Amino acid sequence: MTKVESGERRQPQLRTRSKRPSALLGIKNWTLDLDSRQIVTSNGAQKLSPTLCRLLEVFMRNPEKVLDRGFLMKEVWETDYLGDTRTLEVHVCWLRKKIEEDPHRPRYLRTVRGVGYRFGLSG
Repeated sequence: MTKVESGERRQPQLRTRSKRPSALLGIKNWTLDLDSRQIVTSNGAQKLSPTLCRLLEVFMRNPEKVLDRGFLMKEVWETDYLGDTRTLEVHVCWLRKKIEEDPHRPRYLRTVRGVGYRFGLSG
């Protein structure tokens, strides 16, 4: 038990991203800072929106795996709705603009036709 000095009150422990040991996620020469929502690659640093950061986090935690649209919708948007995955496609497009040298010819975030997407740095 911790001794509390007179006049001090104990503050409840809040769970925040900055307190997590895994606030940095790295693969090869890429580092995703979950607190500042910034991706650092050999091409420099890019700031990400909260949704793009979450999407990239899911991809980086599952390298070289094909992630289907349903899984991504559930993990990023917390929904089972698959009637329209255009939201996902648009966010993938925006993410490619942040991480790819040529977003029209992606090396890292590839489409697996009819299934979903695969992220990897071996491209």
